Amino acid sequence: MKYLIVGLGNIGAEYELTRHNIGFLIMDRLADEQGVKFEMNKLAFTSEVKYKGRTLHLVKPTTYMNLSGKAVNHYLQQHKIPKENLLVITDDIALPYGKIRLKPKGSAGGHNGLKNIEQLTGGQNYSRLRFGVGDEFAKGRQVDYVLSPFSKKEMDELVLNMDQAIAAIFSVCTIGLERTMNQFN
Repeated sequence: MKYLIVGLGNIGAEYELTRHNIGFLIMDRLADEQGVKFEMNKLAFTSEVKYKGRTLHLVKPTTYMNLSGKAVNHYLQQHKIPKENLLVITDDIALPYGKIRLKPKGSAGGHNGLKNIEQLTGGQNYSRLRFGVGDEFAKGRQVDYVLSPFSKKEMDELVLNMDQAIAAIFSVCTIGLERTMNQFN
């Protein structure tokens, strides 16, 4: 069984520890824990993890958030992975900080990275792990908020929250999305 696990984010040091880059941060932590490194490839940094007889193709698109679908579509085709085995990790301002929510499909909810994935892969029917970054911003300041760094308090809790997300990723790949949703949502 092969899975495509895509962490959304933006490349560049100025975005590294921002809320919008939680997908990249989770992918980096997962790779570190598994002792693998990311390599620059077409449209993305990629790596591969073997876990309980499964192959997890890890992807961090280098297309910037708004064009993430280019990398997702490319690697689905390259590895011949069915869309049912795609899991996209993204930030979500509608969830409290650190809360994770798995969904089998759904709307982009105003998230430009998810919109682009929908456009280029043909719809909303792909799994996503949404990581809550909270909504502590003034009206009209959403972009500034998601592109700002985590607070000191959030940073103190970040590792535990990322570890929960990683456990959910491995669970999706072994016992399936439905059972994992029952356990983590």
